[in-house]
Amino acid sequence: MVDEEHDDSYKANSRPRYNARDMAIYYASILNIPVLLGSATPSLTSYIKFPYVRLKGGYFSQNRRFIYEPHIEEITPIIEEAVIKTAIKKEQSMLFLPTRANFKYLICDKCGYTYTCPYCDVGMSLHKFARRVKCHYCNFCEPIPEICPECKRGDLLSSRLGTAEAVEHFEEKYPNLRVGQFDRDKITTQKKLKALLSSFNSGEIDLLIGTQMLSKGHDYHDVTLAVIQGIDNILQMSDYRAREKALSLLIQIAGRSGRKKDALVLIQSFYQEFFDPYILKYEKFLEDEKEFRKELYPPYKKLAKLAFAHLKKDKANDKMNEVLQKLYSAPNIEIVGHGPSPIEKIANKFRFQILLRSDKSTDLIKAIKMSKNVLCEVDMDPIDFV
Repeated sequence: MVDEEHDDSYKANSRPRYNARDMAIYYASILNIPVLLGSATPSLTSYIKFPYVRLKGGYFSQNRRFIYEPHIEEITPIIEEAVIKTAIKKEQSMLFLPTRANFKYLICDKCGYTYTCPYCDVGMSLHKFARRVKCHYCNFCEPIPEICPECKRGDLLSSRLGTAEAVEHFEEKYPNLRVGQFDRDKITTQKKLKALLSSFNSGEIDLLIGTQMLSKGHDYHDVTLAVIQGIDNILQMSDYRAREKALSLLIQIAGRSGRKKDALVLIQSFYQEFFDPYILKYEKFLEDEKEFRKELYPPYKKLAKLAFAHLKKDKANDKMNEVLQKLYSAPNIEIVGHGPSPIEKIANKFRFQILLRSDKSTDLIKAIKMSKNVLCEVDMDPIDFV
């Protein structure tokens, strides 16, 4: 049995790059035993490949009311009022943000320079409590800079709201409101996870602010408000599954509320016209999404990503081109694209990649075997394209 089968965390992002869900399906076929995939928002791949049944009803009858606020990612008076009203009624709230720490990036107010990691091509995240800026890719840390290192005169301002910033906002403005932070910065051990969830379950926390960890199948009957922010950032990702990821996450987080009592789901988004028709009809979305994927993406096509990383940029580029030349003669595969990775440098290594597409996995495997070199790392059925 594989619960929450849609979850990307089943796929390993380091070697060996296996998918635990797919391994369960494969192992069950070898042993000739049934396998059950469970999810309120199944992946399109599973929906198409396997027979399914939608369970009707639940242990409790409930009603969720959805309200959209077309606004940039910010704690607005509407959100504040909803949280405080919920707390006054002795009920609980959840607030989702896709970004942990304080704000995601520091940008100079004079020259527009973004303060980036010296070892990666990404902005450094601000951690006020630790008085550090930190790279969430290589974990490099350093003290918070006082002025812009580029123009030497501008102040570094923050952009995009993070969980720690949201917690700080509510704690400062509403001292009597009991707020908990639920992300990887705070929840670093299993003991801390159990302690926080126990406190929330016993009603010691009024508002739980967190990242995607909020969507992981927790069942609490007093949550009557779910606030969802930053969902537009997920919808706009350069990923063929962006629509599926955004809608699935929204439904999963909304599903943490209204387990026993009527609930309000407040969604901060400019894309109500996309979410609204599907939020109670996920199968309708899957049927519509099939038309976007046909002839282009999984589950109708197979993908493979070949990654190359080296301390020397030319070395990584040369090894990529070496493989590329051999792939041109491989039958039954399409080279979708090649070049520097979207994040070109991580942990001081320059990164390049090739994306391949084919009707069959066997054709991809044959092509890769005949062309790969020592620097080539293979990711079959990739879900991460950075």
